Parts: sequence; structure tokens; C-alpha cells
Amino acid sequence: VRLVESGGTLVQAGGSLRLSCAASGRSFSRYAMGWFRQAPGKEREFVAAITSSGFGLLTADSVKGRFTISKDTAKNTVHLPMNSLKPEDTAVYYCALGKGGHYDFGYTYWGQGTQVTVSS
Repeated sequence: VRLVESGGTLVQAGGSLRLSCAASGRSFSRYAMGWFRQAPGKEREFVAAITSSGFGLLTADSVKGRFTISKDTAKNTVHLPMNSLKPEDTAVYYCALGKGGHYDFGYTYWGQGTQVTVSS
């Protein structure tokens, strides 16, 4: 299984980005997919997740109302549109695939990450 994130870049505070994660090697229709992030000097934290059905969504309080995870099952891709970005959203964002949930131990496969930098 290979997960490849894209879409990370430098953006000004208040701006928007859309991260994408393409999965290959296995259909992800039976698995949940999630996004985590890790800022410099901090532990990796949960951002959002979507269940295998696509109907169940989990979102961290810190991004609720600004980030909304979605999936395109036909393309084995999950997206994370991010709006009203803040400097504290600066981090490496990781895509993950597995059973799901808020915790990283719920995910078996991980991408290599994409850097999001929000300037003030």
C-alpha cells in the first residue's frame, strides 16, 4: 500500500489549501482514512478522519468548521480542504489508512507527509 500526499505549500494566514492523498496498492473502500499533523517540536496530532462508508466523519476541535475531510472512492483519494488557515496550522500533514479513529495506532499505513506553512 502506498499513500502519497500532495497540496502542501506556503500560504498566508486566512488563506485556503486543499490537501489530497492518493492510495495505491489496495482499494481503500474497506478502510478508514485519516489526516494527522506534526508541528516542529510537537507530537503528532489527529486532524480528521473518514470512515470506510464515507458517512462517518471525525474532526479535531482545533480545525472544526475550517477543515472538512472527504473521499473519492472511485479514485482512491481523500481530500482535506482547509480554510481560514492560521499560523498554528503549520505542520507536516500525514495521510493514514486503517481501522480509523482519533489515535495513530488505529492506522496501519502512512504517507510521507506534505508540508503546510502558514505565514502571519
